[in-house]
Amino acid sequence: MSSKEPAVLVVEDDPDVLHMLQDFLDQKGYRVLTAVDGESAIDAVSKGNPDAVLLDIMLPGMDGFEVCERIRKFSEVPIIMVTAKVEDEDKVKGLELGADDYLTKPFSSSELAARIKAALRRPAMRKEGAQTLFRCEDLMVDFARRRVTVGGEQVPLTTIEYKLISHLAQNAGRVVTADELLETVWDKDAMGNYHLLQVNIARLRIKLGEEKGARKYILTEHGTGYLMVKEPEA
Repeated sequence: MSSKEPAVLVVEDDPDVLHMLQDFLDQKGYRVLTAVDGESAIDAVSKGNPDAVLLDIMLPGMDGFEVCERIRKFSEVPIIMVTAKVEDEDKVKGLELGADDYLTKPFSSSELAARIKAALRRPAMRKEGAQTLFRCEDLMVDFARRRVTVGGEQVPLTTIEYKLISHLAQNAGRVVTADELLETVWDKDAMGNYHLLQVNIARLRIKLGEEKGARKYILTEHGTGYLMVKEPEA
């Protein structure tokens, strides 16, 4: 298979499930990498540079939540978390740690294929038609390098936090509704989960230093959504 094919890292400790997923993804034309525990998954992301990660939550030793959190410290690779649980708290926890999507067992092969295709499409969609830089006072968002700075200092953001500020910055000067942000940054399943959005906006504001002074980059439009301040034209 050509190395140009998208690479998917499957992190699963059950050998039967791992082989099944590996065979299915191979048939779909993906280059498949595998890992059976958290440490080997982190190593595979670091060295193998996959295009997407299918990450089971229930792993021996380090669970999928910790694996996701550690991967997010050095990589923005799309992560789809896989869980046998149905509690919303587990799904929200994974998304807050930086996962892009989730699958609940048992899932169909068609759903798995659709989720992976969507995850692979998101980075390309972010690049299409995006402006190169956004500036407002001492805040700068470099879309090409996926880098955010305040006063020249880089701000360490999770993937979710970067998606939020990126979408707000690309729509600076207009109110972006809460549901638009939830659908764009997460997916349609997250629509209506306003607590999830509020938690991540609050964390983003702290990292931008808004709590230290009167400067506000992101304004709340109560009952509607959020507005990124747009710097007046010179």
